[in-house]
Amino acid sequence: MTAPEDRTPTTHSDVETRSDVTVELVKSSASDADVLFAARVSTLGDQSLDELKKDPERSKGLINYLMRDRHGSPFEHNSMTFFISAPIFVFREFMRHRVGWSYNEESGRYRELQPVFYTPDESRKLVQEGRPGKYVFVEGTPSQHATVRHVLEDSYQQAYSAYQKLLAEGVAREVARAVLPVGLFSSMYATCNARSLMHFLGLRTQHELAKVPSFPQREIEMVGEKMEAEWAKLMPLTHAAFNANGRVAP
Repeated sequence: MTAPEDRTPTTHSDVETRSDVTVELVKSSASDADVLFAARVSTLGDQSLDELKKDPERSKGLINYLMRDRHGSPFEHNSMTFFISAPIFVFREFMRHRVGWSYNEESGRYRELQPVFYTPDESRKLVQEGRPGKYVFVEGTPSQHATVRHVLEDSYQQAYSAYQKLLAEGVAREVARAVLPVGLFSSMYATCNARSLMHFLGLRTQHELAKVPSFPQREIEMVGEKMEAEWAKLMPLTHAAFNANGRVAP
């Protein structure tokens, strides 16, 4: 399990804002050896279990072959569970990934939602130029960044005050939450295997080695980058083969 991140928020009245996301690996059963024993059962049968006792470095060529020729099922025999805290709009994109993923998210029906909201920092490109399908994002001016920050904070303050007013009137949480924006932070557990994670990374991160370009929203890419860093430590040979073969999921 990784050490908790610094989640110190910025306070605006009773509303807190963050520009980061949290990704923590809370549980895993994942190694390069898992790929090897699963692949070799096709030729070795029960003797393939011996792969669990061997150094996977001796068989990194097999991992690369499986990745290159897109023999994908051996990459499914592992598991990683992440705790993720991010804005709701990130989760709505995230949960479009259904095959090989399991999710459990905090519920606005069963708990009072906390006043923590997303505001982009100065590194976030703000301005979209070009037509649909052929556009780029460019840096925002200091004035634009200041406007975004102030407008979002004011909107969040009003929305959360309305939420609190409804709760104080005895309105059910599941109804009161309707006034809250998608910039609200939520949290979830997400469980996947290496194959499903590679598919996610191929779509939700930009990378110079990618054979197929992707143009993700920056906020979900921030989540993907942190998940990839944890996975790379668990399965370094598989991660290297993923990069060497154009970052296309097998």
